[in-house]
Amino acid sequence: MLSNISIISGKTSEDLARKLSKKIKANLVKSEIRVFADGESKITLNGNLSKKKSVVVQSIYPPVDTNLIQVLSLISKAKEISSQVIAVIPYMGYARQDREFLPGEIVTMKVLGKLFKGAGASKVIVVDIHSMIGFKHFTIKTKNVTAISDLVQYFKKLRLKNPLIVSPDQGGKERAREFAREFGSEFIALEKKRDRKTGKVQIQTKNVEVAGRDLILVDDMISTGGSIVKATQFLKKQKCKRVYVACTHALLMNDAENKIRKAGVTKIVSANTIPGKTSIVDVSNTIAKAIA
Repeated sequence: MLSNISIISGKTSEDLARKLSKKIKANLVKSEIRVFADGESKITLNGNLSKKKSVVVQSIYPPVDTNLIQVLSLISKAKEISSQVIAVIPYMGYARQDREFLPGEIVTMKVLGKLFKGAGASKVIVVDIHSMIGFKHFTIKTKNVTAISDLVQYFKKLRLKNPLIVSPDQGGKERAREFAREFGSEFIALEKKRDRKTGKVQIQTKNVEVAGRDLILVDDMISTGGSIVKATQFLKKQKCKRVYVACTHALLMNDAENKIRKAGVTKIVSANTIPGKTSIVDVSNTIAKAIA
């Protein structure tokens, strides 16, 4: 008997989609992807979709444009059969392009808002979107859920010495505050400056009281790891003990993982919004609550 809900698994989120289907007792439909020599994707669904509701699960990480087209295609196919289509985008690529920072820049999140609606999605669920401003460009329902509680539960199992939560910048201050509240510790937020044109990061904080303490650097995502490396180097000079990194989305581009470890980080812990070696915290239960 076919379930009232179908989970359609995109290739970027197969394990998460499988876990999610078990959580909500949904019918799992896998997708087969064939990429031609010219880069085009040919997608085939293996299974029957619910006429009532389909949930498409696909993260939009590199190759971002390819994975974006694939998820839009999956949504479009689901809409042909299901009366309601929910797009679960654990990691939303382009979320940093939510406003015009420099004259002439295209606000790509505005384009995505039109694309998801046009493809047939009635709702989009994202885990720890980079900025809620991005959702202002969507005219369909949107929901942001956070992996903070799931990450906190992992770190509560570790034996940390006088732990302190640290945000690498002021932009992540509220995230660090929430993490610290649930974890039951103090937090601080460093001051950093990023050059909009070059992307180069500098820590502007002069000194902090972290000597002998274990630190958890908390961020929403790590791309090249520049901010984490700079923050870790600064904190190590302040005589801290161990430095852990907790993030939702570990992109870890351009050998970022090795650079972060060389800077002195003991362990990188991320959610399974992007599959990888560091993705050890499962957020399927958090997403399942948002679908219900």
